[in-house]
Amino acid sequence: MSRSEQLISKFAGCKVLVVGDVVADQYLDGTITRVSREAPVFILRHDETRTFPGAAANAAANVSALGAMPILIGIVGDDEAGRALRGALDAANVGMENLVVSSEAKTTTKVRVLGGQPHAARQQVIRIDYECERPVQEVENVLLERIYAEIANADAVIVSDYGYGVVSDTVFEEIKRLAGERHIPVILDSRFRFGDFVGATSATPNQEEVEAVLGRGFTDDDCESLRSRLGLKSLLVTNGSKGMSLFEEGRSVFHLDVVGSPSAVDVTGAGDTVIATFALALAASADTREAAVIANHAGGIVVMKKGTATANAAELNNSIQNHAQSIQTVSNG
Repeated sequence: MSRSEQLISKFAGCKVLVVGDVVADQYLDGTITRVSREAPVFILRHDETRTFPGAAANAAANVSALGAMPILIGIVGDDEAGRALRGALDAANVGMENLVVSSEAKTTTKVRVLGGQPHAARQQVIRIDYECERPVQEVENVLLERIYAEIANADAVIVSDYGYGVVSDTVFEEIKRLAGERHIPVILDSRFRFGDFVGATSATPNQEEVEAVLGRGFTDDDCESLRSRLGLKSLLVTNGSKGMSLFEEGRSVFHLDVVGSPSAVDVTGAGDTVIATFALALAASADTREAAVIANHAGGIVVMKKGTATANAAELNNSIQNHAQSIQTVSNG
């Protein structure tokens, strides 16, 4: 068994706590029937609406797809979108016992409207977002109680902040404290506040999120300085078709080329796949560079799938075997 197969086989014994903003990713499929007489727009006949786990829920779904056990903590509304999301999580084998279902909350929902001619591929026309407001203090206290109860069972923690209020400063600080006591890694992904969180083990921002902190045209030295300032042991920056760059304490920068085609089919949720795989690999005792290589392959797999997608262990093993860069070479580098 190769080194990569050994690490991926260990995923099945890992539990990952996923704390953050859960989102219902919905796809509304419609067929173009005619042009409206009311305005110069197409009329879509609704065919179906499909719901998938998004954001933190997608990270949890990826953990499950890779054979591990996710422990998902977040908030959903007691509404139609929330019920559809819980159905999607059930189908993805993600437990929901730690989700806070609130009648006062509205489930954050991203509706992607897809239209096309009969028998033709659907194209995204518009996206409509229904956003949840910041949870009240009472709900935050419930979230903290569930984190206190569940972190003792976790091998790693994913903090997935999409700006909808679950990851408050208090929640993040408590996660850091509790994870530090147990010596387990905390992996951070923050859509809008990446530069505000200090002291996680690792972070997996994309290029746009890094640009929001450093500005456009940032360099490797800038990223290394940012890693140090945020107190991260490692910083994994995803650069789309340019691959990834890993910055580590005490080591030179490690650049990874994109896996597979540089022309992605759909990048929706790819960051959730990357953080899920990276965290799982660390939980399975991978070196940071080994974890980055495995996560790079996972990202390359999901961007070739339409919609919010996951990667599984068999796909990971096949991808690594079919490409030249081996885990063994990385671990000896």
